[in-house]
Amino acid sequence: MRMTSGIVVVFGAAIYVAPALAHHSFAMFDHEKTSTISGTVKEFEWTNPHAWIHIVAADEKGAPTDWSFEMGSVGQVAAQGWKSDTIKPGDKITVTMHPLKDGSHGGQYMSATLADGRTFKNAGPPANNNNVPR
Repeated sequence: MRMTSGIVVVFGAAIYVAPALAHHSFAMFDHEKTSTISGTVKEFEWTNPHAWIHIVAADEKGAPTDWSFEMGSVGQVAAQGWKSDTIKPGDKITVTMHPLKDGSHGGQYMSATLADGRTFKNAGPPANNNNVPR
């Protein structure tokens, strides 16, 4: 009976550990670089596991280009002051980000400034974690 109970406890614990292991890495972003881009909001995804800002901004040649910025969870960005209706399509926005290492049009959101002057900042990783990105 003790052996059966022990097995049940181990498998039960594994159910809770698996989602933590499944969380993806932010290794695709170049944390050594920071870039800023201004554009027009195309979509704001207020969803878990990560919220997203999608904008249209001019590329080097002036052509409209889609950009996507990965944020934290809804709870994390809400703690920074974001709400589901903070931005909407057509709004002007400036986003500071860690760009994607592969050069794609996107990055990890670090901060945003809206047309009305409001600024939101990524709180960053918690202290004492050897600066490992979330």
